[in-house]
Amino acid sequence: MTEWPEGWFRNEPPHASPGDGSPAAAGPADPTVRLPAGGWPQQPPARTDRPAGGYGRSGWRRPGRWIKIIATVIVLILIAVVGLYFYLDSKLNRVNVLVDYSGRPAASAGQNWLVAGSDSRQGLSSADERKYSTGYDVSGERSDTIMLLHIPSNGTPAVLVSLPRDSYVPIPGHGYNKINAAFSFGGPKLLAETVQNLTGLRIDHFMEIGFGGFVNVVNAIGGVNMCLPGPLKDTASGLNLKAGCQTLSGGEALGYVRDRHDFADQDLQRIQDQRLFLRSLLAKLTSTGTILNPFASVPAAFGTAQSLTVDQGTHLYQLVQVAFALRNPETTTVPVANPNYLTPAGDAVELNSVEARELFGDLGADRAVPKSLLSGSALSREAA
Repeated sequence: MTEWPEGWFRNEPPHASPGDGSPAAAGPADPTVRLPAGGWPQQPPARTDRPAGGYGRSGWRRPGRWIKIIATVIVLILIAVVGLYFYLDSKLNRVNVLVDYSGRPAASAGQNWLVAGSDSRQGLSSADERKYSTGYDVSGERSDTIMLLHIPSNGTPAVLVSLPRDSYVPIPGHGYNKINAAFSFGGPKLLAETVQNLTGLRIDHFMEIGFGGFVNVVNAIGGVNMCLPGPLKDTASGLNLKAGCQTLSGGEALGYVRDRHDFADQDLQRIQDQRLFLRSLLAKLTSTGTILNPFASVPAAFGTAQSLTVDQGTHLYQLVQVAFALRNPETTTVPVANPNYLTPAGDAVELNSVEARELFGDLGADRAVPKSLLSGSALSREAA
């Protein structure tokens, strides 16, 4: 039996007696609105255990609350990043290197950086000096690595030029000598003046890293991968590497960029190895995996900032620009006329003045350097 009237599904009026006062007696109507006998059952009491404001758009599901939380987190992250930037910028070692002098070249197109790698032992303990074969109680500093980086203003690739440390050039106040002697005579300031006079290019920024700083930077990013065509073993630099791809630690990397005795053309091959290593180092330093991983990027940033010496006008954001420019630059060595040039200062390198003038003239005007003047960089397959 059912309480619903017969025929409701056919929309027929229910049977009712006229005048009984029921809705059906008044004429056809929707039977579903008819109350059951005795009226509707009593409803349960209203719930009192809902969150404040109820469900849906209010309470813990309210979008506005989560937007505020996310916005707060983003603001805190931005504050931390900005604070870290200014802290790291303050940790750069700044020196007064780029000073005006009579005859200093005028400013030209693009930016010119002087990049020097010195043999400073600062940051290395006596045990480190023995471990890395850097010598004992060596005073003073010499520039084992001298590079000129030109960053064009027209968006073309940067050009990295190595100046062999034994290049025989005029050094202001000291006559002709090997170019690395400029660092010994007058530090980075005299080296900058010597390079500017030699190239005719005004140096806009200076960057230097010593032995100890170099080891710290490489270790801070977890080493640098290099693929060697053959084994390298050099007593002078303490290097002992197998052939093939491998990750070099800070100490191994220092030996690698110092090694010249494994090659027939010695320093001319070493400066190519230095350029290749620098590119690999900066490719890892600026990689997405390093940048997005705070456990890698923060130690790398601290290690790099504390290890660099720069001119007074250089800031952290400019070093970041350099790092990205050096990921894939065009590379070359200043054209050489004679790699075994006998001089009063000993066996030196004679530069090809005509081709060197053309090279530096093109850089100063932001012109494309002819392919004939771009020697590139390649690992040596020829042992000494």
